[in-house]
Amino acid sequence: MSILKVRLVKSPIGYPKDQKAALKVLGLTKMHRVREVPDTPAVRGQIRKVAHLVEVLE
Repeated sequence: MSILKVRLVKSPIGYPKDQKAALKVLGLTKMHRVREVPDTPAVRGQIRKVAHLVEVLE
């Protein structure tokens, strides 16, 4: 299974609760934190939901 590296590059302050929840599921709770997540359709959906807040380092 492939791994994706995801970095939080913009603060979620002022964004809807569902987007904050998506970041929490991805493990991104602090700015510039990088997490390695499995490349699954569910994770891709979470990343797509907050694409304006994160950077994907493949």
